[in-house]
Amino acid sequence: MPTDAIPTESVSAAATPVPRHPAVDAVVDALAAKGVEPRVVWFDDAVTTAQLAADALGVEVGQIANSLLFTLDGEPILVLTSGAHRVDTEWLGRRLGGEIGRASKETVKTATGQVIGGVAPVGHPAPVRTFVDIDLERYDEVWAAAGHAKTVFPTTFDELVRITGGTPHPVEAPKAATP
Repeated sequence: MPTDAIPTESVSAAATPVPRHPAVDAVVDALAAKGVEPRVVWFDDAVTTAQLAADALGVEVGQIANSLLFTLDGEPILVLTSGAHRVDTEWLGRRLGGEIGRASKETVKTATGQVIGGVAPVGHPAPVRTFVDIDLERYDEVWAAAGHAKTVFPTTFDELVRITGGTPHPVEAPKAATP
């Protein structure tokens, strides 16, 4: 699908033209290359947290797939986590056999071609090893950033795993059962 034919919509009170951005175009192209008909939603204001995105879309915060870049023993990894979770980096690092650290904003930009607040699960200059929070599977529809802090797109857990080549994985230690 040519990038100039992107199905988009704007969440706005006014009928304004839908803007264009190179990082969003890269996401749309990556989705189309994976056989996904992209539907990017643009907001009037940035939705840089899961709660802001959920409020703007009228969905549960758990339906937001946060794209968080970390390093595992110095190499970038992408963790797609439900907005209802925080990644337990110590626990996840042990499970993955290494040490997880926060990626710098420069590392995020280099690895994804996108900036913090709008990192998408796809559209990166090169593949990034990806882990997809298994909790996202609870939802029929999840929403992920589309390369810019004012954009999201709808998808599913299975589609996220497929389009990213990601590994389904818990991102936090299981909660102890209460008696």
